[in-house]
Amino acid sequence: MAGLLLLAEAAGRLGLVSTVQFPLASTVLVTAAGLAADQEFLWDVGATFAAWALGLALTVAVAVPAGLLLGSVPAVERALRPVIEFLRPIPSVALIPLAAFVFTERLDMKIAMIMYASTWPILINTMYGLREVDPLAKETLRAFGFGRPAVLLRVSLPSTAPFIATGVRVAATIALILAISTELLAGGSDGIGAFIILAGSSPDGLTLTVAATVWAGLLGIATNGAFVWAERRLFHWHPGTAA
Repeated sequence: MAGLLLLAEAAGRLGLVSTVQFPLASTVLVTAAGLAADQEFLWDVGATFAAWALGLALTVAVAVPAGLLLGSVPAVERALRPVIEFLRPIPSVALIPLAAFVFTERLDMKIAMIMYASTWPILINTMYGLREVDPLAKETLRAFGFGRPAVLLRVSLPSTAPFIATGVRVAATIALILAISTELLAGGSDGIGAFIILAGSSPDGLTLTVAATVWAGLLGIATNGAFVWAERRLFHWHPGTAA
């Protein structure tokens, strides 16, 4: 990362890249540092993260039980597989204009888009995790008279938890992307995307836009890092999350 910044700075200083079209890396970094003390920008960051957190929480509440159902009942999975395979490849960003007509409240629209895009990694990882559960452990519980719900709660769900956590981590990044994309494409009065739109009309519009974009990337990295850390702490025993 530092090497890329130095290369971008050198390209601007040497005139290889026009600073009119793209500001110097040093200028962007100074502006980005200033945004950390900008109350308006911090408010917009808070608005984006509020929608992100609510949308992700609702997604987990819906996608995990749905994945457990589809992974545990083959008949339901076979019935819904065509619908899933039809909806999953549709680009989420392409649905934002449609969502703008359906939802009058921008927060509701952001949450809906976050839920649509973030559902798939959690749903698929949950279903995949159930297939990896040790069949001997399930048969042992059944031999002691435990029914399907007890086997699911005592064996399948704990064994699937690391896969679910991975799905949530991937979904968290997708949710942040959709929150900012929705703010950019559908407008609104708050959020990082709304800040970027307004920054474009200011005298230092290009520099502010790039600086806000840098912050969006840093927040994405921080979010993913926090989830990776949590996975390693909670599921250190699982080979897929070993440090």
